[in-house]
Amino acid sequence: MSAQAPTVLQRILETTRAELQRRRQDEPLESLRQRALQSRSASGAAVPSLARAIAQPPLGVIAEFKRRSPSAGMLRERADAAQIAHAYEQAGARGLSVLTERPHFEGSLEDLRAARAATRLPILRKDFIVDPYQLYEALLAGADAVLLIVAALGEELAALHDLARELGLEALVEVHDSRELQIALAVKPALVGINNRDLRDFSVDVGRTARLMREMAPDVRVVSESGITGAEQLAGLAAMGVDAVLVGESLMRADDPGAALRELVAGAAAGSGV
Repeated sequence: MSAQAPTVLQRILETTRAELQRRRQDEPLESLRQRALQSRSASGAAVPSLARAIAQPPLGVIAEFKRRSPSAGMLRERADAAQIAHAYEQAGARGLSVLTERPHFEGSLEDLRAARAATRLPILRKDFIVDPYQLYEALLAGADAVLLIVAALGEELAALHDLARELGLEALVEVHDSRELQIALAVKPALVGINNRDLRDFSVDVGRTARLMREMAPDVRVVSESGITGAEQLAGLAAMGVDAVLVGESLMRADDPGAALRELVAGAAAGSGV
């Protein structure tokens, strides 16, 4: 009997750990930690909160900058992170998500730094975070929040969630099913992301949000991720108690990402009766 083929997530995690090993050789953890803490201390600026940004109706939109995806291929040639981040802010985004994973998404921390210089929105580092090293990288690059994926972390979630909180980084804890949701709720997160994309095979089922909202804790801000393609979906999500949607591919494919986002934001307001 042949061994079961690794899932998309397993392949990405294997690459992530190899990349991390190389970065640790370039700069040891302690050096990075000191630089990150000094940078945050020196800035003295208030850290934007993603949880607060999406707390009030109507349904918020977290707009994502990403160059490509494993399932959809290249989304936007020669995309400029600063230019698009500024356009997203002008169009009414509540927050910004920046893909920083390089091998599969062609992202980088340079994209995050460019976005940080261009906007005052709270910024989420979206990556496959499996190690404290990546939290210090996020802090140094100017992120305000990080993505922690339960499917990637399992029992390691609690330690990384605690460290993120200690560093002043919010954590969007991502789940895909009921078992993962219970693991997530055990760390008492401020933010839970329900990913409608199954990271084992990258299939999408927006109904996943509806199913998991029935089990959601009442004091958690909820973000529905993936598969959001138009304003017509937003009223239903708002009625379920979802606080925000994270949208990337449809915006990055648009001729004018800012205009596409403005239409989505208007749809969210209309769907909420605002």
